Amino acid sequence: MSATHAAAPAAVSARARSLAAAGQWRLTWRRFRRHRLAVACGVIVLLFYAVVLFAEFFATTDPNRPSAMVSLMPPQQVHLFDDGQFRPFVYKVERKRNAMFELVYTPNTAVKIPVVLFAKGFPYKLLGIVPVEHHLIGVQGADAGQTLFLLGTDVQGRDLWSRIMYATRVSLTVGLLGVTISLTLGVLLGGISGLYGGAIDEVIQRVIEIVRSVPTIPLWMGFSAAVPRDWTVTQVYFAITIIISLVSWTELARVVRGRFLALREEDFITAAELDGCSRLRVIFRHMVPSFLSHIIAVTTLTLPVMVLSETSLSFLGLGLRPPAISWGVLLQAAQNVEAVATTPWLLLPAVPVIVAVLAFNFLGDGLRDAADPYGKT
Repeated sequence: MSATHAAAPAAVSARARSLAAAGQWRLTWRRFRRHRLAVACGVIVLLFYAVVLFAEFFATTDPNRPSAMVSLMPPQQVHLFDDGQFRPFVYKVERKRNAMFELVYTPNTAVKIPVVLFAKGFPYKLLGIVPVEHHLIGVQGADAGQTLFLLGTDVQGRDLWSRIMYATRVSLTVGLLGVTISLTLGVLLGGISGLYGGAIDEVIQRVIEIVRSVPTIPLWMGFSAAVPRDWTVTQVYFAITIIISLVSWTELARVVRGRFLALREEDFITAAELDGCSRLRVIFRHMVPSFLSHIIAVTTLTLPVMVLSETSLSFLGLGLRPPAISWGVLLQAAQNVEAVATTPWLLLPAVPVIVAVLAFNFLGDGLRDAADPYGKT
């Protein structure tokens, strides 16, 4: 018994010594692991970006493949058990007109189409390099583009599940590129403002105030109206990314400026300047790493704003336009009450928007709490 009681204080003191010698990143990771909701949301974010990388693999058919025979087909039910055994299948769907001459889809219970994993489908290049024909979900002995519609189809008969997979890639990469540009502008201009001070600081701060004083929606509309209508999808994609970035860098710039005003009087900054380091080297090599964890947290919280901005612009017809596929472009099909009442599944692209925004926000909250140097260890 005495040996057990003696071992306990020794273990506690060893843990205390380990924490005392731990670096900033280790302490941050230790706090973050205890935030279960943030960890779960981090897993969800990783799954979203897995879809970004392998959208073709998760899609069941070509997202641009139209079919008039399955126009506005509702989501198809997948039956998991067949005769008491786990054998997923779907019924063949037949198209008919009812007494009111309305188009209805009825399942033919006499024809079962097996649903399998890693099925062959339309060919594509994995990561743009490796030719592949297998997909996560498919059907056996039939064409998935004519028989499997997990989330229904749009007015042109295109599979909504596959289009959401491709839209996830576009919407999340716009947010990621936008955050990268915004992060660069915010750190660079905020760092210069806080480090130099004087007239340069005044000019940058007045620019920030002007940008923040302009209402966001009219500013987006003005920038988007300046984009030529004859531009390609790729050109519009990068234009929208830059437009969103030019509006979102100001908050981070002010945070960085405040940190730099506090750090520029520190001894290690004075030592770096006396050693002959350039201003940019002092900013990116000595100042930024001292609060990099905070920048990561702010960046994570900025990502959902970027995603919502792209979705809002595209939904209003000011952002990406067909044939581009994004969450906002898909939601354009549900802009009126009649479409929502008769084809409510066209609102399903809003679900990944909500899930992604919530996941990014909770992840950012967890990272912000974990990066707090005054938080509990």
